[in-house]
Amino acid sequence: QVELVESGGGLVQAGGSLRLSCASSGPIFSAYVMAWFRQAPGKEREFVAGISGSGSSTSYADSVKGRFTISRDNAKDTASLQMNSLKPEDTAVYYCASTFGPLVEQDERFDFWGQGTQVTVSS
Repeated sequence: QVELVESGGGLVQAGGSLRLSCASSGPIFSAYVMAWFRQAPGKEREFVAGISGSGSSTSYADSVKGRFTISRDNAKDTASLQMNSLKPEDTAVYYCASTFGPLVEQDERFDFWGQGTQVTVSS
């Protein structure tokens, strides 16, 4: 069983930055793909970014490419999402997720989820 705990959300002005962290408890962290999803009010949950177990491969939604960076520290069992140049449309609850296997973007493929952290970007 894997437990994921997010931190780092908050309120920021447009153009600002936030860094989200996800701490994982469970065996063999490096075997799991880590990803961030988000869900805005009234909208479906969407993929934001993902990273392979080794960290050698990453994937991003078009809406965040060039602004967000996903990373992981396998020695500390943590994954992070650095968010720069934030926009009001980035406002959402952000979820950390993990799954065993290849890097994928479909939320139904992820087995473990955190409780979510709120990110609010004011204009």
